[in-house]
Amino acid sequence: MPALFRRVAEKDRKTIRLFVDGHEIEALEGDTLLVALLTRTRQLRHNEFDNAPRAGFCLMGACQDCWVWTEDGTQLRACSTTAQPGMRITTTEVPWLTNL
Repeated sequence: MPALFRRVAEKDRKTIRLFVDGHEIEALEGDTLLVALLTRTRQLRHNEFDNAPRAGFCLMGACQDCWVWTEDGTQLRACSTTAQPGMRITTTEVPWLTNL
């Protein structure tokens, strides 16, 4: 499946590696999590209410459409969180939310 975003500039930045849903991916230093994921896939996550694919909405941190979580349960906005080397995030339903 082709990616939703296509990088057209700033391709010469340093490459970093992070883990998304247990899979290692590459991003460029300074990318947000949203850019790191959508340059590789067509969706960021699935909506927790109707399982519809989501790819962010406002892209400026005002809505709740781009939530992802660290593996320890910290909730992050993918559109405004900078990807860090070795970061481990999940985009799928997380067990600690289903027990509420």
